[in-house]
Amino acid sequence: MERAVGSGELSPGQLLPPMRELAGELGVNPNTVAAAYRTLRERGVIETSGRRGSRVRPRPASTARESIRADVPPGVRDLSRGNPDPALLPPLHDAFAAAARHGARRPGLYGEEPVDPDFGRLARAAFDADGVPQGPVVVTSGALDAIERVLAAHLKPGDVVAVEDPGWGGLLDLVPALGLRAVPVALDDDGPLPGEVERALRSGARALVVTDRAQNPTGAAVGAARAEELRAVLAAYPGVLLIEDDHGHAIVDLPLRPLAGVTDHWAFVRSVAKAYGPDLRLAMATGDPVTVDRVAGRQRLGPGWVSRLLQRAVVDLWETGAVDVRAVSRAYAGRRDALVRALAERGIEAHGRSGLNVWVPVADETGAVARLLHSGWAVAPGARFRMSAPPGVRLTVSAMTARDIGPVADAVASATGPPPAARHYA
Repeated sequence: MERAVGSGELSPGQLLPPMRELAGELGVNPNTVAAAYRTLRERGVIETSGRRGSRVRPRPASTARESIRADVPPGVRDLSRGNPDPALLPPLHDAFAAAARHGARRPGLYGEEPVDPDFGRLARAAFDADGVPQGPVVVTSGALDAIERVLAAHLKPGDVVAVEDPGWGGLLDLVPALGLRAVPVALDDDGPLPGEVERALRSGARALVVTDRAQNPTGAAVGAARAEELRAVLAAYPGVLLIEDDHGHAIVDLPLRPLAGVTDHWAFVRSVAKAYGPDLRLAMATGDPVTVDRVAGRQRLGPGWVSRLLQRAVVDLWETGAVDVRAVSRAYAGRRDALVRALAERGIEAHGRSGLNVWVPVADETGAVARLLHSGWAVAPGARFRMSAPPGVRLTVSAMTARDIGPVADAVASATGPPPAARHYA
């Protein structure tokens, strides 16, 4: 079956034979077919929905959602990528030169601590300043690497993970690739809805992943009242693994409202990608001692550690104040808020409380993307971020200028409204 899916002989969504029926056709014990189906589920090839049977997954788990995009022809402005504004990223040459000088004085060798002492001290101090509970620090190759390691440290194939919907496409790809099953949790501008979280945990979710600020793609940010509600829900499920993603650190002007510390096992992940550069591929994480010890122990058996030269470069960026956090936060907030206001003036619902993106619900996602492309603007289709949430499109504001706001809002209003011939009858 796996080969047939790879070759296209079995298409996404195709219904598979009932296990007993297939066992009869093949002349094998039904338990053999059940074991094979279970293996296929764990490998992310098929999914099972009780009496509705088993189907080929809509997309293979190894097919990244990033592939769901429209080609951007020459002359079209690309608002689909989700990248930070290069003009707001700090130059890196001085930081790497400082790291190289440090390495010349003290070369990094086998057997040393995986976390540079200065990096660990500064990372922990930043966690403390934001009210993140005490815990050791581990360094990973980006936020998704940290999340993968934390999930693998506690869960087994077939376990259920509650994820935001719409949510980060990378996470929605990762969960089934690990043999886990994702269940959607709806959210609003204040983050995951407490009732939705309670429903997911009550139904057996073993883990919950929450984006504290700059939620991708909606821009949601967990406020003080919502944080209290979510902590109350989590307190009733102490065995649930909580993972918080604060990738918006240093580009968001809203205060952090961490949820950690309510459950027995938790991890708080913070990337440097958005504020200092995606190619740095570095994130720091803290958590309860058991979780961090498992992550660090497994890391030692693989890559061993994240380059201490890279860690030293980030230390230099932090110590020299290479990023003016307030100025960067204001820059992104100004563009995002201006676009949301302009869309509202045109009668278009839009969401973007924090971060780099604005989410626009639409009735016809494919049509909206195509019409915007024809108007000269490439946006990200919501299918990259959705499970069961309604359709939408994501616009990244990083590449926008003040002069772009009006034209983009006009194009979105035209692309998402009724076709011109029908406007008269609206």
